[in-house]
Amino acid sequence: MSAFNPSELYHKVYVLRLGHRPSRDKRVTTHVALVARAFGANGFVLETCDDKVLGSLHKVLKMWGGKMHIECGVDGLKYASSWDGDTIHLTMYGIPVERVIENIASSPKPKLVVVGSERVRREFYEIAQYNVAIGNQPHSEVSALAIFLDRLYRGQWSSIRYENARLRIVPSERGKRVVRVDG
Repeated sequence: MSAFNPSELYHKVYVLRLGHRPSRDKRVTTHVALVARAFGANGFVLETCDDKVLGSLHKVLKMWGGKMHIECGVDGLKYASSWDGDTIHLTMYGIPVERVIENIASSPKPKLVVVGSERVRREFYEIAQYNVAIGNQPHSEVSALAIFLDRLYRGQWSSIRYENARLRIVPSERGKRVVRVDG
């Protein structure tokens, strides 16, 4: 399988994390950022700056490679309102992903995937072109983002080869094999 470059499908896919509570959400927000990177998004935007989350993301980018636009301290509603492209709000109250993924994937516009933590303001439901559900039961925003990006990229994210990687995993039936790329 040849390497997959997500930018070949879309100019940009950013993930906007809403409502991050530093005292409570560090681990989950870090996982949202890591899933965004691993599954091919090229931007991560965080409403509330959190040095621990950003430090973890920068460390992964340094060791495992790739480039990602990172912003924090933004007003999420203003950011989403001024987005020049499709805004996709992941919510268990939305339309099932199976019913809308082809429309979303066929649009060449940049995509902003909105992922909440605490209660999401009503305005986000109104400004989003798509309110998308990965099932209609309570579940993790991390899993919802992973499933959505998997569907968006049609599973090709798994063959991304990140530039500037210092470490690379060699798939193995048993055990762990990690090789240094930088000599």
